[in-house]
Amino acid sequence: MRAARLIKMVLLLQSRPVMSAAELAAELEVSERTVTRDAQALSEAGVPVYAERGRAGGYRLIGGYRTRLTGLARNEAEALFLSGLPSALREMGLEDAASAARLKVSAALLPSVRDASASAAQRFHLDAPSWYHEPEPPDALPAVADAVWDDRLLRARYRKGGGREHGRNGTEVARELAPYGLVLKAGVWYLCAKVGDDFRVYRIDRFTSVEPADERFERDETFDLPAFWDARAAEFARSLLRTEVTVRVSESGARQLAYTGDRAAAATALSEAPPAGPDGWRTVVLPVESLDVAYSQLLSLGPELEVVAPEQLRGRFAEAVERLSDLYR
Repeated sequence: MRAARLIKMVLLLQSRPVMSAAELAAELEVSERTVTRDAQALSEAGVPVYAERGRAGGYRLIGGYRTRLTGLARNEAEALFLSGLPSALREMGLEDAASAARLKVSAALLPSVRDASASAAQRFHLDAPSWYHEPEPPDALPAVADAVWDDRLLRARYRKGGGREHGRNGTEVARELAPYGLVLKAGVWYLCAKVGDDFRVYRIDRFTSVEPADERFERDETFDLPAFWDARAAEFARSLLRTEVTVRVSESGARQLAYTGDRAAAATALSEAPPAGPDGWRTVVLPVESLDVAYSQLLSLGPELEVVAPEQLRGRFAEAVERLSDLYR
């Protein structure tokens, strides 16, 4: 533990001209007294750490000293490629590995470009969760992430069906999984895993227990996680569109249609629709999840859309129009 801290201290001093005891204590998560003892230990070991007193003082390396202790451990190298996802790293338990990797890379750079990581962090940040939603990381996520990194089989219990997020308990099943990859979608974590000969997707917040097995699995190197996820996500979106409604839309309504529901389904429906009539309106057969969902989504288009069929949905729109008319009369 102390050896790792001493290495980190050397790398910190190598990456910056001078650091105060308070700055080093904050970075190393120790007291300033421990920083003083560590600096003395490094000096006794032949590392030229020099302490300058005064308001502008601090610790620095002298004589152009540079360490060769910049080799990345495997977990640090893997975490480095995720360093643009700070919240994801934190939730998977990889924050310390990513910090060590960035520090080693910074120490290996020339002084003229050593501030590149800070410069990039000041200009670009990826915030994965959606607005108005503060998701809690699933309890099982760190263990699942470890199994993914280690290609280790996972024995898990999984809650099928609605689950807690829908107010139901669901059915719990046991599975032995080969965990291939993790996906963070709109603040929700998913596991892409192989079960038998099939690849499946699991919401990690539905795991009630996970236990890494002693055995590892042999990864299929042809598996493409982004391509698999894109295909499965598109398949899932299509599976939700179980019914159809016929609507008439104005030119403005046609432009807004893609923002009311499934964008791909709306684009396809518009491309297959006949040309606009003399009044500029088009008749579109639109796939939707359900009549209730269609009502809540399409009502936002107001006077730019008319429901033609089914009659049940048209009646609900007519009732909404009457109620609005009463409110604004």
